[in-house]
Amino acid sequence: MLDDIDRALIHALQIDARASFSRIGAVLGVSTQTVARRYQRLRAESGLRVVGLPDPDRAGLTQWLVRLSAQPATARTLARSLARRPDTSWVKLTSGGTEIVTIAHTPRHEQSAMLLHDIPRTASVTAVSAHFILHTYLGGPTAWRGRVAALTEDQQEALRPPEPVADETPLTAADHALIAALRHDGRASIADLAAVAGLAPATATRRLADLRARGALFFDVEISAALYGVTTQAFLWMAVAPADLDEVATTLATHDELAVVVATTGPTNLAAQALCPDPAALHHYLTHRLGALRAIHTVHTAPVLEIVKAVGPLTA
Repeated sequence: MLDDIDRALIHALQIDARASFSRIGAVLGVSTQTVARRYQRLRAESGLRVVGLPDPDRAGLTQWLVRLSAQPATARTLARSLARRPDTSWVKLTSGGTEIVTIAHTPRHEQSAMLLHDIPRTASVTAVSAHFILHTYLGGPTAWRGRVAALTEDQQEALRPPEPVADETPLTAADHALIAALRHDGRASIADLAAVAGLAPATATRRLADLRARGALFFDVEISAALYGVTTQAFLWMAVAPADLDEVATTLATHDELAVVVATTGPTNLAAQALCPDPAALHHYLTHRLGALRAIHTVHTAPVLEIVKAVGPLTA
């Protein structure tokens, strides 16, 4: 389990993923060396990872929440194959290991590339459903509340970067190269980023600052929810009347038990991911908090058995 300094460090990185160790240490009231040691230990022992991600709209991407039913003997192999693809994130085995859920990111001009060609050719897949993500209420730049509860308001304000100002300027080839490098390591040095993008260090610094200022780039922190006492995760597939969808989704986005809430196409038009301490807590959430929302007509609960890939690319 994480101690108070670990939790505070992770919270700080969620606020400003590229803040210096000295700045984080000053806010946390510990030395720069302590922050650096904790960061390296969490990376080595707990899988901590900072990942830079493009804003999908700015990058010309659409997102699909894909569900695949597969034969039990081949589901894990198929999940790993999907995880190796550069256009997937959050590859998870659910429903007793017979279903795979993933997010597929496709260019707007070729949305069906993976969905209609690659997946059906895999013989072990017995069913596929693809749900176009229409709106994200919780997730993306907004972190699960259980991971961002360690710092006081004053500490958060001391770390918080300026709010981005929306700008429709298209991304350049150098921008895409920077973001690709940040996907692997959101705290990569300017020297490394400049080398990858073929830029001078000063130019790379300006381009990175500009991407953040325009909201074209955001950062996420990967760390196992189990370190926060979560033993039970589940996808919730809900059907809500369109007239009630926005109100219900906005309410769900305030629930501490949820890490993701998205509106989608399909017979279930609202999807969420629940993170709970144990099965009893999930049951209580479903029957009390979720059950109190009468506008939700149906809920299909799919327990998550294994996270094969999180938001960043697989590492060796």
